[in-house]
Amino acid sequence: MPTITFVSEKKEIQVPTGANLRKEALQAGVALYPGIHKIANCHGFGTCGTCRVLITKGIENVSPRGFLEAARLSVSLAYIGNESTMRLACQTKVNGDIAVTTCPSMNLFGDNFFS
Repeated sequence: MPTITFVSEKKEIQVPTGANLRKEALQAGVALYPGIHKIANCHGFGTCGTCRVLITKGIENVSPRGFLEAARLSVSLAYIGNESTMRLACQTKVNGDIAVTTCPSMNLFGDNFFS
């Protein structure tokens, strides 16, 4: 069974192969949504873009990014510089071990301006 490591939360969970990242994170009590988006989100349909995460390890162990997801992410400033690792949790299937950073935002003072 694949292991998801939530880096910021210092939490690891095991999930079945092919599990939906959003569903498993919420079941484990991991906060995927910042601020008002905790209640104002699309509930997993991939249209709001608020469940974005960074796959910091094991990007090869998730499902491919679809057209809708790519389009939704492309309008996020946090996406710049993270194109290969940012995903929507609701559109991501876990096929192997991964490490995830939840609620990535702009970092105006770090090495990666939009991490």
